[in-house]
Amino acid sequence: MKPAPFEYRAPDTLQEALTLLAENGFDAKLLAGGQSLIPVMNFRLAQPGVIIDLNRVSGLDQIDVLSDGQVSIGAMVRQATLEKSDLIRTRLPLLHQTIPFIAHPQIRNRGTIGGSLAHADPAAELPVISVALQAQFKLQNQSGERLVGAESFYKALFETELGEDEILTEVIFPATPTRTGYAFHELARRHGDYAQAGAAAVITLDEAGRCQNARLIYLNVGDIPMSASQAADMLTGNQLNDSLIEAAARHAADHEIEPGGDVHASAAYKRHLAFVLGKRAIYQARTAAQQLS
Repeated sequence: MKPAPFEYRAPDTLQEALTLLAENGFDAKLLAGGQSLIPVMNFRLAQPGVIIDLNRVSGLDQIDVLSDGQVSIGAMVRQATLEKSDLIRTRLPLLHQTIPFIAHPQIRNRGTIGGSLAHADPAAELPVISVALQAQFKLQNQSGERLVGAESFYKALFETELGEDEILTEVIFPATPTRTGYAFHELARRHGDYAQAGAAAVITLDEAGRCQNARLIYLNVGDIPMSASQAADMLTGNQLNDSLIEAAARHAADHEIEPGGDVHASAAYKRHLAFVLGKRAIYQARTAAQQLS
């Protein structure tokens, strides 16, 4: 298959890219890694009139530690760069753990963090991790910039808070809290395939070993990353024994996700996977947090 005809523009600066986007509006698409956009265009499911290639734009491929300990990642940072980064491994262990689950090395060599986040595929790992870690997204247009929390960014299936004249330029992750453990689990038919379901857990313990804070976010069991806030509340303030963890995972799977069936798995099977993977993720995150206490 071949894409429909389009005009190709490759700006050198962010301001030039924003100007092109404002001029062309809905008819324009931004090209980052191209791992989602190009296949969609080849099948003519998308037929943009203008492609704005961000690969020459300077300043969007940096990883920095900010003065307050937060980690800033430019939208054009390749997923393979994150995978190999010692800074990401030490500062954002959940992100480091999750990157190898994304497709295959060839895809990660081109795919960018910003491209995946903005594409908003409910089966993609990076949106789930950004919600689990409470990341902030910097969105820019010609008028200025704004920060949007990851959980507020995702609206519906492939629908986000990103305006048609805005570019996601930076992702800011909060500093890692003390005594905090992380885990990510997913199940796919083959490694590199889209997961049938997945779960990310973040557990922070207090000095007495009780759960001080918990976050449990699910992959591909709804139109957006699904946050199980009620299950997290069940864990918070308590010692995380086996029965409580199982009850929280069960509540999340039964009441806080909205899986739809497909050719690979029924809705009921996805709920079962969510329960099993959620329970595993909570156990592993709790153990990791205990080892840091």
